[in-house]
Amino acid sequence: MADQREETGRIVVGVDGSDSSKQALRWAVRQAEATGGVVEAVTAWDFPQFHGALGWLPPSSGDEAALEARARKELDEAVEEAVGSQPPVEVRSEVRYGTPASVLLNAAHGATLLVVGSRGLGGFAGLLLGSVAQHCTQHAACPVLVLRGDSQ
Repeated sequence: MADQREETGRIVVGVDGSDSSKQALRWAVRQAEATGGVVEAVTAWDFPQFHGALGWLPPSSGDEAALEARARKELDEAVEEAVGSQPPVEVRSEVRYGTPASVLLNAAHGATLLVVGSRGLGGFAGLLLGSVAQHCTQHAACPVLVLRGDSQ
């Protein structure tokens, strides 16, 4: 019975360290508290594009562990900053390899809700909706909530 509650009350949140993603995480924690759910804070890591004289170069084999560790550290710091070290509900942190949109869509399978901020760290700051948020709203298998931050 507990597993069923967790699965039906699981709220997935995309966290990239941006203010928008921290706001989304705070909202998800409040929602989980009100509904008896759990929050899964998810971040993605990928290999940066390296270019040389011959074009794209693969990273060295030691880069994978370092990139994943950095992503985990940044996620842990963002979660702590957004909801503290002892949030009122269970917050699971997940670091997954892949592009942000695909990682979030895969993590959201079976979730009650996917929550993302309207703008992340990359891209063009003037856009109303970032590419990851837009992709998630178009392709998620569950409802998606996009939180817009305060106007600056």
